Amino acid sequence: MPLQEISHPAIDIDLRYATANNLTGIPIYQHAVAFLHQDALAALVAAADLAQAQGLRLCVLDAYRPSAAQWRLWAVLPNPMFVADPRIGSMHTRGVAVDLTLCQADGTPLDMGTEFDEMTEQSRHGRTDISEQAQHNRRLLLDVMTAGGWAHHPHEWWHYNLPEPTRYPPLSDEVEGRALLA
Repeated sequence: MPLQEISHPAIDIDLRYATANNLTGIPIYQHAVAFLHQDALAALVAAADLAQAQGLRLCVLDAYRPSAAQWRLWAVLPNPMFVADPRIGSMHTRGVAVDLTLCQADGTPLDMGTEFDEMTEQSRHGRTDISEQAQHNRRLLLDVMTAGGWAHHPHEWWHYNLPEPTRYPPLSDEVEGRALLA
């Protein structure tokens, strides 16, 4: 299996799709365990090391996403600007995307100007209609992640993926998805 569980001293896991605190309002995952493709995990560890050097932590809100979960998100928000069409497959179903935020060393999330999964214009990178502190925090996250080898999603401050994600095939729910859905 190309997926590995995310584990690092400077990474917290708060899988929002294992709770009702997400855009669907209901839990999608049965278990709060986060996986990434081994290449993505190596890049995430590099970013976590950079964050830790600045006295910060990463908090993973979503990582590998089974295609069944992608269909549930699409049913609630069939907008390809924010949710990938499950017929095509998403970067999450390939295990090469992560949704995350930055936290202080004690785990307190930094202000990012909007909540995770807030599908509004204010969630885009480069917004100037959010506080200066939130703009700074988004730049910090962007710097840490891009230095770690990630590309950003222009519409979501929380979403990062490996460059050239389509070189990784979508994964099978029958194998990889069981840890989250079963």
